[in-house]
Amino acid sequence: MAVYPDPAALAELGTMIAHRRQNDVLSSSVEYDELTLTVNASGIPGLIEFLRSEPTCRFSTLVDITAIDHPNRAARFDVVWQLLSMYTNQRIRIKAAVREDDLVPSITRIYPAADWFEREVFDMFGVMFSGHPDLRRILTDYGFQGFPLRKDFPTTGYVEVRWSDTEKRVIYEPVNLTQEYRQFDFLSPWEGAKYVLPGDEKAPATTGVTAEGKK
Repeated sequence: MAVYPDPAALAELGTMIAHRRQNDVLSSSVEYDELTLTVNASGIPGLIEFLRSEPTCRFSTLVDITAIDHPNRAARFDVVWQLLSMYTNQRIRIKAAVREDDLVPSITRIYPAADWFEREVFDMFGVMFSGHPDLRRILTDYGFQGFPLRKDFPTTGYVEVRWSDTEKRVIYEPVNLTQEYRQFDFLSPWEGAKYVLPGDEKAPATTGVTAEGKK
């Protein structure tokens, strides 16, 4: 049987953290059985160290680091850290708004697992982490252009990659959409598409069958 954290206890914990870290925490709230702190990005290392070592917190595990893109905001990205306390069964979400050219302090010194998480956020969103020991792409190729999880990144990308038998190497070429892709209507065949897929001609013709299965 699942045991869920007490929302009142989480709210009390958020109040305590906000009081103890007044220069770092902007606001706190309890949502979906998790405590959410909105914070200043510059104070992240000190706050994270406090949350890990403070006896009333003991957030022992870094679960994830990700980001959310808000292209129309001056502080374009929300960087989000997810922590779990294995001692109290409480979770905390820490959120900081940063500009596109801001440097977010790395927390790899506190949680070594942050290494690959921060590299992924850099690779997908272009958010830079100061003090990271090896900040380079981790999911895309080293010569990849752009950041795929930004909302202004084209769904087809900028270049396509293929193996050239002539040059005996991988080459990059600008994306060239085929005409069939440009005319794709995004409808499944059973939702009204007019074209006939290969093999459809083998299906028997229907003869006025109603929704109840009667002719």
